[in-house]
Amino acid sequence: MPKASKQKSKSGNTLPDIQKIADTRGIAIDQVGISNLKYPIQVLDRNGKPFSVVAEISMSVHLPHHFKGTHMSRFLEVLTSHEGEITMRTLPAILRDLKAKLDAESAYIDVKFPYFIEKEAPVSKAKGKVGFECTFIGSSNGVKDDFALRVKVPVTTLCPCSKEISDRGAHNQRGYVTLEVRTRELSPGKWDIIWIEELVEVAENAASAPVYSVLKRPDERHVTMQAYDNPAFVEDVVRSCSLYLKKDIRIHSFKITVVNHESIHEHNAFASIINNYQ
Repeated sequence: MPKASKQKSKSGNTLPDIQKIADTRGIAIDQVGISNLKYPIQVLDRNGKPFSVVAEISMSVHLPHHFKGTHMSRFLEVLTSHEGEITMRTLPAILRDLKAKLDAESAYIDVKFPYFIEKEAPVSKAKGKVGFECTFIGSSNGVKDDFALRVKVPVTTLCPCSKEISDRGAHNQRGYVTLEVRTRELSPGKWDIIWIEELVEVAENAASAPVYSVLKRPDERHVTMQAYDNPAFVEDVVRSCSLYLKKDIRIHSFKITVVNHESIHEHNAFASIINNYQ
């Protein structure tokens, strides 16, 4: 078995590199790396303006059977070298650097972050920021690069059945629409862009009403009546989102999941559509 390589410290002592020792068990590891790393990053809004957030990042590589371990510190070195900018524009370069730095055939990255959009209340025009859970997902194996954007959007839904059978009112609930999309590859390492704000609009337009952070009494009246006039099951919401995404020529494939946190049932209700998504 090869011995660990050694480097000398400033004091002259040798420092063994245990990760480089050969492993004789003959088992490759699909993914090894770091997870749950809190790290400040910058993403771009629809106008190209940098947006600073704290992300939760996972980064990993494939480890061949003959390597004992990977160098965890190098994941941070790659991330730092890109100065925290993580977008669909920079993900290919980050993955390339991971493979090169860690001598790996494939690399993966998952970047989850909160994204805030300022919204005006429908009547009073009072402004407030609404938060959305977003994730950039990337992988590269030397044969194929893959990138996806996932956005989780809170919405209001009102039950069509409840409206139809009730003498007064209808029950509604908070819903969550999760859209995960892959866009077309325009050229090697370059993908069509779809913005977070666009996916938020798709989800909100499919629901009974949007969710706001600031609502005055006239706004509450408006939103309540808007939801009542636009009842929607989870089935309705997921189908409406699907119809819209299928029409967008930038989008190659997608997954949609809608979950209603039911207000009068113990259970939740959900629906999902997968289109050309492996």
